[in-house]
Amino acid sequence: MRHYPHAFSTEEVAIWINRNIERYKNDGFGLWAVIRKDDGQFLGDCGITLQNIDGDTLPEIGFHIIKTFCNMGYATEAAEACKRYAIEVLKFKSIYSYSEVENKASQRVSAKIGMNQIKTFKSEGIEKVVYEYKMM
Repeated sequence: MRHYPHAFSTEEVAIWINRNIERYKNDGFGLWAVIRKDDGQFLGDCGITLQNIDGDTLPEIGFHIIKTFCNMGYATEAAEACKRYAIEVLKFKSIYSYSEVENKASQRVSAKIGMNQIKTFKSEGIEKVVYEYKMM
């Protein structure tokens, strides 16, 4: 939760879960659990959600990996799989990722999966950087 305004309360967690369930009902996709294959360890989540990015509703790859498992390639592997799914299965022509300007780790993951930085914008007073992967 380092790059969120605050850690979620129990009530906010319930709202977040319900919002993700609604995404599956309305959009047919959302966030998936990231599970390590060899031992079934839960590592975090990654998936595709529709997000308001600088006034446009765009498909976005989001990922949240538990700190203990960061810097092991899990976010990159999961984000790459989501990118392929967004392009090959959902047929999006472009897929996006955004993060706070200070969130260099997320920006590295976006760059590793072939996304290019396209702009920055402010949301709720916080500067964010946007990456895009576009089908050629």
